[in-house]
Amino acid sequence: MINKEEINQYLKEIEVDDLVSNIQIMGNKVMIDMLSHSPALHERKRMEIAMHEAFKQKFGDRIELKLNLIVETQEKPKIKGNAIPKIKNIIAIASGKGGVGKSTIASNMAITLTKMGFNVGLLDADIYGPSIPTMFDVISAKPSSVHIDGKDLMQPVESYGVKLLSLGFFAGTNQAVVWRGAMASKAIHQLLHDAHWGELDFLILDLPPGTGDIHLSIVQEVPVTGAIIVSTPQQIALADVKKGVGMFQMPEINVPVLGLIENMSYFTPKELPENKYYIFGKKGARRLADTLDIPFLGEVPIIQSIREASDFGRPAVMQEDGIVYGIYSDICKRMIESLIKRNESLPPTEVVRITTMAGCSTQ
Repeated sequence: MINKEEINQYLKEIEVDDLVSNIQIMGNKVMIDMLSHSPALHERKRMEIAMHEAFKQKFGDRIELKLNLIVETQEKPKIKGNAIPKIKNIIAIASGKGGVGKSTIASNMAITLTKMGFNVGLLDADIYGPSIPTMFDVISAKPSSVHIDGKDLMQPVESYGVKLLSLGFFAGTNQAVVWRGAMASKAIHQLLHDAHWGELDFLILDLPPGTGDIHLSIVQEVPVTGAIIVSTPQQIALADVKKGVGMFQMPEINVPVLGLIENMSYFTPKELPENKYYIFGKKGARRLADTLDIPFLGEVPIIQSIREASDFGRPAVMQEDGIVYGIYSDICKRMIESLIKRNESLPPTEVVRITTMAGCSTQ
């Protein structure tokens, strides 16, 4: 029977004992919590393979190793050069078409990042269909005014620890916004630059669906650190994803795509918890991410409570059962891994300095 002393001695021999925080032994199963200095998936995989090979060579089939790699969290993702002071990372969440749950994804990710210890702001940049005030139960809220460095700025509304700004705070709930591109661009400028966001680790931009004036205005206003694309598994949605990815990857825009999220992936009835029904298609977004060579950040199943929570104004990651939070926590961790890799390998994004381009116009 293997014991902890024998395991500890071997960890010293291979000089990784300082990275191990916990060892548990149950029969022939040895469970080790081990620190990984690198959040990169390939580095963690390399460490995992090396550990398994070392233990196999030493103990053979006597034990079954279960390794839990823990990523250091002391350092948060860093980026320099953003046009908004004190904001480290600006993340655009986009979709090729409407109705794929982009705003629901943005809301739940914002709260999840807050629960993970980050300072987060969320800008509802969907000028024509703002939904963030409803999702955060702040429909009647109005941003206050604050005097900072001789300027009067908007103070974002705060809900569930997230700082929020949306055109929905200024337009009535039944008031249609009928603006040309120039007016919409001016509104985006004010929401970005005439607001007192304070210090943020992440400013999440909930973009309108498709590709158009607002998207171009955003990349002209601020250097977006990276973009996340949301889709359902349907082929018609995936076709539009390619356009969205293509827009961000255009040489004139050049915003790194941090990954793709598949929403409404499958449905599992409560009475049949082991069953998965792929109503809109199976793993289409995952396959497309592989084809486009961009990270796949995860899938969100069809869960009734996610829809109900959004309508009620209390995003589902706030629920006590933790099931939805677990899903979004995994997605956010993968996003952070992709973001750190992007920040380590690429220079800060530049503000786009163009007025017109093929297929796009600011007028």
